[in-house]
Parts: sequence; structure tokens; C-alpha cells
Amino acid sequence: MDKTAVLEIFRSTGALLEGHFLLSSGRHSPTYFQCARVLQYPEYLHIFAREISDHYKDFNVNIVISPAIGGMVLGTEVGRQLDVRTVFAERKDGIMSIRRGFHIEPEAKVLIIEDVITTGGSVKEVMDIVTECGANIMGIGVLVDRSNGRVVLHKSQFSISVLEAVSFGPDEIPADLSAIPVQKPGSR
Repeated sequence: MDKTAVLEIFRSTGALLEGHFLLSSGRHSPTYFQCARVLQYPEYLHIFAREISDHYKDFNVNIVISPAIGGMVLGTEVGRQLDVRTVFAERKDGIMSIRRGFHIEPEAKVLIIEDVITTGGSVKEVMDIVTECGANIMGIGVLVDRSNGRVVLHKSQFSISVLEAVSFGPDEIPADLSAIPVQKPGSR
């Protein structure tokens, strides 16, 4: 699927937002990919999950994990398509952890799924959890890579769409963006 098609799906579902956004990474951006808006439509959820599950179908994955909240819907569908158990990690007191009775067995072959990465912070935290469990990370599947391919977290990282989405550190915000009220639509 090419980047133009992905962007058109995001636009048509109202999932590509414009304004002044504080991203989960702490960076500021004039655009925001609200994946929940696009993934609420089974047709698009199926299409995007199929792209990822087809890419990893020969990796012998036996568990899918996603960081909450963003990656959960996509991760669950990828797990369903691969016919493997699906869990998620979530923050408790600001620390990413596995809760709710979920577990990852030592030597498990794990696929990490995320909706959007900018800096990859949440995925890195999930990677640490998987490693601490003694499991093997087989790959990282992502719907939208906002870093334009600059954030590479794993040798088997696959992104459906790699985009250059402008973002700024807290001390780099241009005046025109500063003039717009900040919205914080992320999950943190």
C-alpha cells in the first residue's frame, strides 16, 4: 500500500488532524494521526492488519503485544489474523508493564505492534519488557512511522506508511504554531 493511499484513507475518515498537537513523545506537531478514528472501520482495520500479518506470516510468531492504548486494536487484529495470543502492556504510575494476568513465556516469539511511532519511546519500553521476560522479539509492525524511517528499533521493523511528519521539541516551536492552542489527543 503506498503512502498516498494511506493518507487518503486517513483524510477520508477524519483521522489526519491539523492544528497544534502535543505528541506522546513530548514533541509538538501541526499534524496528528488519530489512528483510532481510522481503525474503528473494520474494512480499514482488516486492510492494515493484513499488510502487517502478511509481512510476518513466516516468522513463526506465537504472541503479539502492543502498548496501550494506541496499538491495542491493530495488535489484536494482527494477532487474530496470525491466529496467536494477543496481550498488551500499559502504564501504571507512569511505568509500562504487563498486568491483568497477562504473561510472556521465556523463549516466546513475540511481535510488537504499534499504531504510530515518532520517537519510538513506547515501543522501546515494550521491547524492554519482552526482553526481561526472556522472550525473542521477532519484529515490530507499525501502521504509521512519523519519523520518515529515522527511528529503527529492530532489524525486522515493518511500517505500512513511512511519512515525514514535522515535529518540534518544546524549545523549538515556531511562532505560528505557538499561536495555536495546544491539543493533547494522545494516550499518555
